[in-house]
Amino acid sequence: MHSKPASLAKPRKRSWAIWLLLALIGVGSYLAWSKLGDRTSHTKPTTQGQPPVPVEIGTVEKGPFDEVLASLGTVQAFNTAQVRTRVDGQIQAVAFKEGQIVRAGDVLVQVDPRPYQASLDQAKAKKTQDESTLKNARADLERYTKLGDYASRQQTDTQSATVNSLIAQVASDQAIIDNAQTQLGYATIRAPFDGVAGFRLVDVGNIVNASAQTAIVTITQVEPIFVVLTAPEDQLHEITAALAKGIVPVEAWSTDGQSKLSEGRLSLLNNQVDTATGTIRLKAVFENKDHALWPGLSVSTRMRIGVVQDAVTIPDDAVQHGPGGLFAFVVNESDTAHQQSVKVGRSNLGRTRVLGGLNPGERVITAGQSRVTQGAKVAQKRSDGATRIGMTQPADAAAGAH
Repeated sequence: MHSKPASLAKPRKRSWAIWLLLALIGVGSYLAWSKLGDRTSHTKPTTQGQPPVPVEIGTVEKGPFDEVLASLGTVQAFNTAQVRTRVDGQIQAVAFKEGQIVRAGDVLVQVDPRPYQASLDQAKAKKTQDESTLKNARADLERYTKLGDYASRQQTDTQSATVNSLIAQVASDQAIIDNAQTQLGYATIRAPFDGVAGFRLVDVGNIVNASAQTAIVTITQVEPIFVVLTAPEDQLHEITAALAKGIVPVEAWSTDGQSKLSEGRLSLLNNQVDTATGTIRLKAVFENKDHALWPGLSVSTRMRIGVVQDAVTIPDDAVQHGPGGLFAFVVNESDTAHQQSVKVGRSNLGRTRVLGGLNPGERVITAGQSRVTQGAKVAQKRSDGATRIGMTQPADAAAGAH
């Protein structure tokens, strides 16, 4: 028998050693991976082991709810007048201060009245003269009439015509007096209505003309005052129906919605809808005794068109937007949160009307929803920032808290 060469036996032994080494490495890797997996599975957090999520909770309530339409508006003066002179002359005095509240009939400006007073005096003197002539002519007519056949018919008719002419002249004199009196009155410029005086545009000593376009001052009436607002055309039916039933209250608020400025009522609707914007203009009137509203001011408005007596409502912040629509997180008796689809209506004073999906007495999350998932445990935040764990608030007590 021939023995194998030594050069062939060594490679075969090496290959077996390599395969054995690879097998040992594979077994070790598997064991290490198994231990790591066991350790990971033991340390993986679970929902059951997590602490409750701190949230703020509100209550679903049932009761009267004001149907309110919100809009933006602009304050307008009830009346505005640019005060101008109606006669020519030099300004002798300015009797008002800028920004002053003036009353109807108050003297604002005095134009030099002397030329107009002279014209009035001249007209009165002319009337007195003509009245004297008329008196004498009537006496002559009376004498001619008494003479009868001794006076010619022509003399009587002529004297009668003279009397009639003088009567007309006296009437003309009175018209001239009335006009002169009016012109003299125009020399004293008065406030046309109660209001606030603006900037003075003409100073004492200036010559003013009736034909000039520059006003002396602008007067704006602020008691009462208007707010002009707009509403979508699809709300027209509700507004007209509310107005037909009686007074429709309107509140004026600051544009940030934080401060109520005044309370008024809807006065009128415009006679047509703006087809370009699909809106209708409304006008609300406010007494404005405290001058909280000022012409040109932008305000937000809240118009109450009705009251729903048994409305179901929740806090505004409880309503959330999701891919499937609106929803709210409802907290059950075991302090577990779950999503509930809701259908809502209008909002007012921090609460939203619920049209479907929730029942009175249920608790909903109003703050902290970003950390809440379906089935998560939650806890009510306390005023000091801590949380109450496992404290279920009775529905009736929660309702009483509001």
